[in-house]
Amino acid sequence: MQFTFHKESGNQFLEIDGDIYKYLFKARRHKVGEKIYFRNLTDNYLYLYVVNSIDRKKAFCELLSKEEKIVEAKNKLHLAWCILDPKTVEKSISSLNELGVDKITFLYCEFSQKNFKINMEKLEKILINSSSQCGRSSIIKLETCNNLDKFLEENKDTYVLDFSKNNINTKKEEINTLLIGCEGGFSEIERKRFNESRVVGFESSLILKSETAIISAASKILI
Repeated sequence: MQFTFHKESGNQFLEIDGDIYKYLFKARRHKVGEKIYFRNLTDNYLYLYVVNSIDRKKAFCELLSKEEKIVEAKNKLHLAWCILDPKTVEKSISSLNELGVDKITFLYCEFSQKNFKINMEKLEKILINSSSQCGRSSIIKLETCNNLDKFLEENKDTYVLDFSKNNINTKKEEINTLLIGCEGGFSEIERKRFNESRVVGFESSLILKSETAIISAASKILI
């Protein structure tokens, strides 16, 4: 772990309890006098604390120093991901966070199963753990949009990942916002709404799952 998340990081004193206590003092076995890095993931500071005391359920740490340390991808990428099985999203979102994706908007398209609901709170916990491990100084911003038409109206510079002769590699410097379909891709009605010049694809004849496609696309654009 590059740091431990605590929402009150930056305060002169931290009280550590619950799951963070179990991780740091039961699993990692930190002792009094040892130093631990924390972030609150709302500012860009890395905070260094020393462990002052430990009891059976709590520990108390004191701030020693802070350092502004921004660890982010060089480019900003906003992904629009048509809603699919939440378990698939939960498995893939750590990788997207490690790649440096800035924001994900979840929206329904024609082939999305309408009974699927995204648990934002669960995803945020996964993202916090991911950033703690990879050292990123923030987590992916998460939001939802009611429908595809509304999203395209609000994000006119959107590119679409689909079957296309326009290779994504030739457009990656221009892509700030990218739309990815769910399992089954896009319907023909939806495809008619897209600007053909903004539809990109991979140089492959294989059909990729949605989670494979989104990770592959993010990788090509960001690293």
